Amino acid sequence: MTELPAAPDVTFIGGGNMARSLIGGLLAGGASAARIHVAEPVEALRTALAKDFNVDLHADAMSAAACGRVWVMAVKPQVMKIVCESLSTLAIAQRPLVISIAAGITTNQIARWLGARTAIVRSMPNTPALLGAGITGLYATPETSAEDRSVADRLLRAAGTTVWVEEESLMDAVTAVSGSGPAYVFLLAQSLMEAGVKEGLDPTQAEALANQTLLGAARMLTESGETAEVLRQRVTSPNGTTQAAIESFQADQFEAIVARAVHAARVRGAELSAANE
Repeated sequence: MTELPAAPDVTFIGGGNMARSLIGGLLAGGASAARIHVAEPVEALRTALAKDFNVDLHADAMSAAACGRVWVMAVKPQVMKIVCESLSTLAIAQRPLVISIAAGITTNQIARWLGARTAIVRSMPNTPALLGAGITGLYATPETSAEDRSVADRLLRAAGTTVWVEEESLMDAVTAVSGSGPAYVFLLAQSLMEAGVKEGLDPTQAEALANQTLLGAARMLTESGETAEVLRQRVTSPNGTTQAAIESFQADQFEAIVARAVHAARVRGAELSAANE
C-alpha cells in the first residue's frame, strides 16, 4: 500500500489529471484527505476534487503551499516559472521538498525560480498513472536527503512503479521511452486495427483483437519473468506466420525506426528544457 509518511502534509500545485491520479492512489493507500492540500484556480475542477476526494482545496497557490512540507508541482511547463516565482518567498522560508511532474523543466530552473536550494525531485510519470498502472522516472538533486527521496518514491508509487536515474540528463531519455511511450503503443494498436480491416475483418472485430492482444502481451512482459526477446522467440515458429511478419518488419528496419523515434523525442525534450531557460 502507498501511504504518506508520518510527518509532512502534501500540497499539489495544480489539480489536473495527473494530480487526480496521485491523490486517488494516496487515498486508496490509506492517506488522510485532511493532509492533502490542492491549489487549483479553476472552480469547476475544485468542485470535482471536493466531490471525489474531499481534500483541502485552495484557489491560490500560496495558501495551499503554506499547508504542505511537500509540494507537488503539477502545472503545465509553460507556467512553471511564473508559479515558482510566486512561491519563492515561501520556499526560502519553508524549504519544502519539491516534486516536479512538469515535462522538460530542470531542477536548476526550479531552484533558480524558487530562489532556494531546497530539495528537488524531478519526475516523469506517464498516462497509465491514471489507472494506477503507470511508471515514473525520478531524479533527485544532491540537496535531497535519503528520507526525502523515500517520501517522493512512496508518493509517486501511488501511480505505479518507479525508476530512479542518477544523472538528470537521462530524464530526457526517460521521457522518450516511457513518458511518450503510451502514444507509440496507441499508434501500433491503431495500425493493427487498420491492417485487420484491410484484410477483411470488420472494425469492431479488428479493434477487439488488437486491443486484447496488446493487453495480453503487456501482461506476459510484466508477469512472466522473461525478456521481450525470449518471449518473441517463443512465439515465432520457423517458417510460420509470425516469422513472415517479423521479417517484413525487419526488412523495413523496424528497430531502427523505433530507435530514431525515441532519439527524436529525447532531443525534443532537451530542446524544451533549453527553451524555458
